[in-house]
Amino acid sequence: MQPARRDDHGPLVAEIRRILAGLGLLANTDPGSEALYDRSTELAVRHFQQRRGLVTDGVVGVETYAALSSARWRLGDRVLVHNASAPVFGDDVGELQAQLQEMGYNLARPDGLFERHTEEALRGFQRDYGLVADGVCGPETLRALKQLGRRVVGGRPQLLREMVAVAEAGPSLLGKRIVIDPGHGGQDTGVCTDEFDESSIVWDLATRLEGRLSAVGVTTLLTRGPQNGGADEERARFANEVGADLLLSLHVDAAPNPLANGVASYYYGTGGVVSTMGERLAELVQREIVARTRLLDGRVHGKTWSILRMTRMPAVRVELGYISSPTDRARLVDPAFRDTVAEGLLVAIQRLYLPLADDPPTGVMRIPAIAS
Repeated sequence: MQPARRDDHGPLVAEIRRILAGLGLLANTDPGSEALYDRSTELAVRHFQQRRGLVTDGVVGVETYAALSSARWRLGDRVLVHNASAPVFGDDVGELQAQLQEMGYNLARPDGLFERHTEEALRGFQRDYGLVADGVCGPETLRALKQLGRRVVGGRPQLLREMVAVAEAGPSLLGKRIVIDPGHGGQDTGVCTDEFDESSIVWDLATRLEGRLSAVGVTTLLTRGPQNGGADEERARFANEVGADLLLSLHVDAAPNPLANGVASYYYGTGGVVSTMGERLAELVQREIVARTRLLDGRVHGKTWSILRMTRMPAVRVELGYISSPTDRARLVDPAFRDTVAEGLLVAIQRLYLPLADDPPTGVMRIPAIAS
């Protein structure tokens, strides 16, 4: 879709304004302004983006439009049922998932997408509470959820599942399945300068990391090749289908101001829903890269991007410096720098699986130590 931004007008803008008004973020009462993306619309979009863990730029692109479309639904507005050819998506699905998860049913995280795993969890709830186990969230199921859903709360079952899964996997990387996602690709080159582009830089980094992971016995899969790309939703689906233990998405950033620089790492997190092990991995990645490269520390942040929200395993997106920064760019295009980053990423992955008693200080572990 063509992004909608300040001073745009037309049916898409009118739809955006109607949704924002329905969410209480915009007073959409002036008929003459309904189709104009004015300053108040931009401020409302920024407010919405900040609240939803999206990039706060005031522009409605693919991610923001999907979030807006999702936000218009509340649990009970419609019947929810699994449709393999066109899965139902919305905040109402996310609310259903959160309730089922809170009651202990096995869901990776509330992603707002009514797919097979949500249907199975719903059937489990229906069986346990004497309902017809048809996997359809209709009036009877909604009544049961309302009556019973808040009687069994607390304990954060998904947090416990994530911790147990990592602990049971053991400290060795041998046999782990890790998906590396080099951002963009194909005709989508990402951010670029006259000489360098994001997709090429992260592809090279991904192959360096792949080699190091393979050397220590990890089954490594890439979401794309050197000449092709794909939507983040497709990449998340791929990681789920192959049963990955972790996903690392590699990117570089850019900004109009050439002084902007540094590295930042992102995990799935919004409001009270957080991928705890994703956050832990993001912290380890961030600390190792900063310690080994001395890039400016942009810290870790919770976001709801598709690659983080739709994956069922701990997932981290790394924005490795700014190609628009002369300082960062000189390092990003240096193969030795990318080797250093690849080693830091490998060490961060290993540290995720180590017991806390055996976890070394940041920046000291080396690849031979892992291999041994």
